[in-house]
Amino acid sequence: MIPRIRDAAAEYVKRRFFYGWTVVGVAGLGIFASGPGQSHTFSVFVEPISRDLGVSSATIATAYGLATLIAALLLPQAGRAVDRFGPRRALLVIVVLLGLACVFFGAAANFVWLALGFGLLRFLGQGSLMLGCANLVSHWFSRRRGFAMSLMALGFGLSMAVHPPLAQFLVVELGWRQAWGVLGVITWLIMLPPLLLLAYDKAEDLGLRPDGASEQLTQSAAGGSDTTGLTLAEALRTRSFYVLAVGWFAIAMLVTTLHFYQVKLLTSQGVAVAIAASAFTISALTMAVTMPLVGRLFDSVKTRYVFVIGLAVTATSLLTITFADSLVSTVIYALIFGLNNAFSMTMFGYMWPRYFGRRHLGAIQGTGQMVGVVGASLGPLPVGIAFDLIGDPTWTIRLLAIIPVAAAILAFFMLHTHAAIRGDYEHLE
Repeated sequence: MIPRIRDAAAEYVKRRFFYGWTVVGVAGLGIFASGPGQSHTFSVFVEPISRDLGVSSATIATAYGLATLIAALLLPQAGRAVDRFGPRRALLVIVVLLGLACVFFGAAANFVWLALGFGLLRFLGQGSLMLGCANLVSHWFSRRRGFAMSLMALGFGLSMAVHPPLAQFLVVELGWRQAWGVLGVITWLIMLPPLLLLAYDKAEDLGLRPDGASEQLTQSAAGGSDTTGLTLAEALRTRSFYVLAVGWFAIAMLVTTLHFYQVKLLTSQGVAVAIAASAFTISALTMAVTMPLVGRLFDSVKTRYVFVIGLAVTATSLLTITFADSLVSTVIYALIFGLNNAFSMTMFGYMWPRYFGRRHLGAIQGTGQMVGVVGASLGPLPVGIAFDLIGDPTWTIRLLAIIPVAAAILAFFMLHTHAAIRGDYEHLE
């Protein structure tokens, strides 16, 4: 029954527009549905969990950081599973498990249970679900992949806008434990129907080619036999993999740091709490507006130049927040940080297939994402130490800005496409 409905829906859509845009919509929903595994949702639960279980906020933060780090180390295995079973099947399993993880977390009775729940939510939501969605879109787009990824990533901005107030409402009305059960059910309702009825692993499964710009494939050519790409072992032998890893580590590390400490940094510099909090809204709106433009930039300009610009924007965000001490300077920072988020969220799914192809994308992307999540788990540490030992992290943050600058220099001179897939990206070399 479901295969017939899916095929009929695909045939109907194919006659009207390229089916890849439907897949982008499904993947965007997936990025939104990753909300239960994201920091902006967890932030609502810290205080009620602390009161209920009798553990300090610092203890919860420690469990959260360790769980994130351990979850990161498992992502290469998730990537291999996506390669083996295809993104659609992998995502179906991930979504089912994510809903169960929400229920499991809501039943946490002690620190160990809490830490395990954190690990499952981070691995399945922030890690595997986002990885699988980016992998899915990558198989449907090549020359327009940047724009497609930017549209998919709008789901993250929507999650930032919806999940925290939704979680707060559920906590007030039902309690924090029941709130997690509801979030799990919502995740199933949002994602299972579109994955079952609308998702296909790659354009070739419908006799199409990525981007939909060329004629349909013949039946014998369908199925992705022309898909190119390096294996993980081959990618690890290239210089470009490590250049990308350094850059992605820097971005993930420092963007997380700014998200984590934004309000505390701004208020310590004399900015009112209300203004410091509203900076998130300004950044979210800026990200939503500029993300499609960033995607277009990736599709039309040499990729390493756009990567360098993104790293430069990260460095600028770090420097700008250290000078934000008024409404005007805070707004300027928020605008720059919003642009920074647009670059980072588009890069998330774009860079790995761009430089290493699609054939073994899951394993490569999982390893690359592991690097980023490790960076995110370690990012807030230097600033936290500076707050505790010095009381003023200004120069620590300014020194941290050297990291993306150094990564940008490396990328400018050393980032190159492997010969095996260069033909598809000659216009971006």
